Amino acid sequence: MPVKAPAKSKQGGGGTSSLKVGKGRPPRVSMGGAKVALKDDIRDDVTEIGEGGHGEEWMQTKSLIKPDDQLDLSEGELKEEFTRILTANNPHAPQNIVRYNFKDRSFKQTSHVDQLAIHFSLDGNMIHKDSDEARRQKAKYGAAETVSDQAISEAEEEKKDEEGEEKAEVEEGADKRDEESTPAPPKGGDNKKLTNQFNYSERASQTYNNPYRERATQTEPPPRANFSATGNQWEIYDAYKEDQEKQEKAKEKKQTSSKKEEGTVKKKLTAMETQTDDVSRISHAAKIVERMVNQNTFDDVSQDFKYWEDVSDEYRDSEGTLLPLWKFSYDKAKRLAVTSLCWNPKYRDLFIVTHGSYDFMKQSRGMLLCYTMKNPSYPEYVYPTTSGVMCVDVHPEHPYLVAVGFYDGSVGVYNVTNKDNKPIYQSTAKTGKHTDPVWQVAWQKDDLDNNLNFFSVSSDGRVVAWTLVKNELTYTDVIQLKLDEAPQEGPEGTQLTPLGCGTCFDFHKQTDYLFLVGTEEGKIHKCSKAYSSQFLDTFDAHHMAVYKVHWNYYHPKIFISCSADWTVKIWDHTYKNGAMFTFDLGSSVGDVAWAPYSSTIFAAVTADGKVHVFDLSINKYEPICEQAVVQKKKTKLTHITFNPNHPIVLVGDDRGYVTSLKLSPNLRKVPKDKKGQELQRGPEQEIAKMDKLLALVREPSNKDN
Repeated sequence: MPVKAPAKSKQGGGGTSSLKVGKGRPPRVSMGGAKVALKDDIRDDVTEIGEGGHGEEWMQTKSLIKPDDQLDLSEGELKEEFTRILTANNPHAPQNIVRYNFKDRSFKQTSHVDQLAIHFSLDGNMIHKDSDEARRQKAKYGAAETVSDQAISEAEEEKKDEEGEEKAEVEEGADKRDEESTPAPPKGGDNKKLTNQFNYSERASQTYNNPYRERATQTEPPPRANFSATGNQWEIYDAYKEDQEKQEKAKEKKQTSSKKEEGTVKKKLTAMETQTDDVSRISHAAKIVERMVNQNTFDDVSQDFKYWEDVSDEYRDSEGTLLPLWKFSYDKAKRLAVTSLCWNPKYRDLFIVTHGSYDFMKQSRGMLLCYTMKNPSYPEYVYPTTSGVMCVDVHPEHPYLVAVGFYDGSVGVYNVTNKDNKPIYQSTAKTGKHTDPVWQVAWQKDDLDNNLNFFSVSSDGRVVAWTLVKNELTYTDVIQLKLDEAPQEGPEGTQLTPLGCGTCFDFHKQTDYLFLVGTEEGKIHKCSKAYSSQFLDTFDAHHMAVYKVHWNYYHPKIFISCSADWTVKIWDHTYKNGAMFTFDLGSSVGDVAWAPYSSTIFAAVTADGKVHVFDLSINKYEPICEQAVVQKKKTKLTHITFNPNHPIVLVGDDRGYVTSLKLSPNLRKVPKDKKGQELQRGPEQEIAKMDKLLALVREPSNKDN
């Protein structure tokens, strides 16, 4: 409401009435004149309304606008009371907590739920005034008692200030009250003014509390087992002795060479080491279960391998077929070509595959894999290498020793019984490694000192004999493949003899010192271990690189060769007038192999993905089986090998796959006599069969002469 000043007092004509208002207190009126005094900006809130001013608009009543969705309630409904009960329970506390009861060994719901919700928590640092720490602080600062006295005096003065405000009536009394409110100087101690710890303004705000959520999970308790043992001095001594024996055997393992006697020691050592490993305890059982699962998965293939025979061979005498069986592959070796295949001489279901690259511009890594026909899904042993592995051979008497040749020119020997993935022997630049890729390695009989040794051939023109002596791999150059060209002049007037590039070799089955070497120039050299300076004979065999030479298993004079010039040739090393048989297969021939069960059957693989099987006793001009075994046309077949016992062959391609094929009965036919009875197989019968073929070939040439 507007306030108007009174005109004049009735009691005193010359007096004025004054109005004095204190801040935060009711106004006090003193009659001394006609003026009104307003303190602390009270007059700012007073509005003078004149006649005809804007005050009438301000005084007009406001009309209320009712929302459309407002409910129309009666008086009874408006006066109806609703009762709400406030409880101390936390509405956000979960009611379905389940915990595992270890006593009952089951999950049970928890009945007690914590309803306490903490809004604010602060750790204080107050100490008791009579404690040692408080005394040390008093002695250090000397202000604790002063502060307490000052606080008491201020509290008393505040009470007096409140009483004085109610009784005071004049302005002078208010000024005295302000002077009395000033604190007195502290008694004793320093003159340092301390702040009032109790005179503070507290401000607080309420914010929305997020609902408390707690997530927890209970897992099954780990398995428990009771273990108890008694330790005494004798058991500790036995344990130390056993550990000492293990260390001594480990030293012997590094120092001794790989022989039969040492092989048994290593097996015992590995058995002792694996007994402490929990995983190795079930490895044998897990391997058996894995093979059982694979046998069930590939049951139809296993049945075909054991019992299937192509019935159509009974109605065709000069043709045969190949039945695809298992297909072996490893994910990390799919982009690497199959560079060599070799069956284990003792375990007939185990074979070794090497992976690398024949492309000079795409050399990266290599792989040595050991597969078994009992588990076609995954290799038994995996040995990754930094360089491509180009060839492999397994020792005939020690089937755990594997010799390999690498693309970087080094050779190595692996022991598959060792857990280490590195070779136990490997050549280096100091120990005479090759300077070009090693294309073939072959184990030989032990030397006079009963040391293991093997041979290797490389593109650098050297045939090297490697001997395993203790922890070293020593080498001896057997022969250098010198060309017939004149020596070339080198720096400072030296004479450089050009060397041929060796690609393959094979040792005679009966005569130990005799071996053949094929070269990139298309020549085949007949060499001897005893002569390192010259060749026994040289055959101008092919027009391009020779990829394989292979002695016949039965006939001592016959060997076969294949080349990139699309041809396969059969030779008699005592016959000087050229090859006995020549077959043009229409594509580059990657590999050729004699059948171990017949002297007249051989198989070859070509770059167009086909397998060619010949039986010279049936057809001397055409293959009795020509079959494509790859899915993609651009896939090239690289190698082939016969199983020594079972009627199957393995074929490798340049995409990393190995395919097993079963030979039909016509491809492994037993010869019959004139009466229709099967002839007994043996070296003499096979030699006689081959001699009969050679006689038929030589008759036309003798007539021409």
